[in-house]
Amino acid sequence: MMLYAIVSLAILGAIFGIVLGFASKKFAVEVDPRVEAIIDALPGANCGACGLPGCSGYAEAIVNDSAPINACAPGKEEVIKKIAAIMGAEAGDAKERKIAQLMCNGGINNAVYQYKYEGIMDCHSVATMYNGPKACNYGCFGLGSCVTICPFDAIAIGPDQLPVVDPDLCTGCNACVSNCPQNVLQTIEVSKLVHVRCSNMDKGKDAKAACKVACIKCKICEKNCPEGAIKVVADAKGSIAIIDYEKCTNCGVCVEKCPTKAIEKILPICGTITPADALPSQPGCSQCGLCK
Repeated sequence: MMLYAIVSLAILGAIFGIVLGFASKKFAVEVDPRVEAIIDALPGANCGACGLPGCSGYAEAIVNDSAPINACAPGKEEVIKKIAAIMGAEAGDAKERKIAQLMCNGGINNAVYQYKYEGIMDCHSVATMYNGPKACNYGCFGLGSCVTICPFDAIAIGPDQLPVVDPDLCTGCNACVSNCPQNVLQTIEVSKLVHVRCSNMDKGKDAKAACKVACIKCKICEKNCPEGAIKVVADAKGSIAIIDYEKCTNCGVCVEKCPTKAIEKILPICGTITPADALPSQPGCSQCGLCK
């Protein structure tokens, strides 16, 4: 009886094995080997900076939908060259790097606080408590949700309780941007050096009462910009100075004229490799080593 059961199971196993083997060949989905090769070439961060769902989605889009081969921010030039070789295409130029920029300078020395927060160190949690401890309803909470979500450890909370982005590590993946409850983070091309570090839409007097370095909508920047690149733009919430980065030449006139120092000009940051004005031993070089 036992022998019969064993033989029966063996026969059934063989039959099922044959059926499954046939089915696997009959209904197999052929994968272009180039997709696998591109996946291997990509850094595997699955950050979404390319605008597609992960590295595998990007690889499939390159092969099947002619997606651009230079959209992987973390991979930079090295990955572009590998993908170009796989696809038999010209590598072309890498997209200019983007990094996250904080549109708020309301740290502990500038912002007015309504109460002392002692609770979960999470920006989404504090947003439900009278919109945070600061008098400014638009500013950064400084509790580090962006630090937690960054897949590249490119953000840290600085001494003024505001996030500091490491330009060497940031890939512009937008993880922090999409997670920020205050919408004070933006990814911007590294060649753009002038930024309005304020997001307060309130009237000038109210904004200044909440933060020393708030934009007061005086329009001095707008009146003095030689390129017409900065405007005080109004909507249903209020108004704020906004830079048109397509027009901005980094001249810094608005920075000099701003009475509250709400506009800042930063030091040059390396682009695809390094901009001409930030070569080693020249002004602007941060010694990051990316150009080597």
